[in-house]
Amino acid sequence: MTEARSQFQQELRDLERRSLGALDLVLTALDRIIEALAHQDVELAQIVINDDVRIDALYVDVHRTIISALALQNPVAGDLRLLAALLHLVRFAERMGNQCVSVAKLIPLSGHEPPVRSEILTRVLKMGSFARAEVVQCRRSFAERNVPMAEDLVNRDREVNRLNREIFWLAVEAGDDADTREWAMTMTLVARAFERVGDNAVDIGEQTSFVVTGLFRQSSEALSAPGAG
Repeated sequence: MTEARSQFQQELRDLERRSLGALDLVLTALDRIIEALAHQDVELAQIVINDDVRIDALYVDVHRTIISALALQNPVAGDLRLLAALLHLVRFAERMGNQCVSVAKLIPLSGHEPPVRSEILTRVLKMGSFARAEVVQCRRSFAERNVPMAEDLVNRDREVNRLNREIFWLAVEAGDDADTREWAMTMTLVARAFERVGDNAVDIGEQTSFVVTGLFRQSSEALSAPGAG
């Protein structure tokens, strides 16, 4: 292996490390936002908002480096697939960070002592935990190039989608009190954000399959979703 080739391989390893680091930041944001939801912690929610600049900065840095590598290194075959996949991975991580910020901004809107419905909040918190588990799994599957683990994300995501539907209908039936209904509708927005985190984890799983096989196979759920195509 030439010295230039060896250096490029090291650059690829560093790019992957930094890209996966974006998912680590997302996991930290998810931990904080789930706790903030459970305890109505506005200060912790603000930390999530403020800290999102780290994910954004990492996205810009990795994106710029990948574009430079594509222009200057003329990568082929597996290296080209990896660069393309990392470009998608950091974009999905940045989107996950944005969803965490969306949840954080909703917490103060629910009020200091909101009229919490436990059947809704319990499902929202469970949904957040399941979405977090999907992020852990998609990160591991990419790092290990584990295609079966990546493809299993579709099965895990079904539970997140099911909870999202349950939360919506519980919110619709939340009662006649205006404050309770407003809180319940806010929770449907939180649930939607967690659902999007899960979707992005599935997207990263698809990139894992692409790196290993060279084929892009979109999940059947994504293909049948409204607006897909």
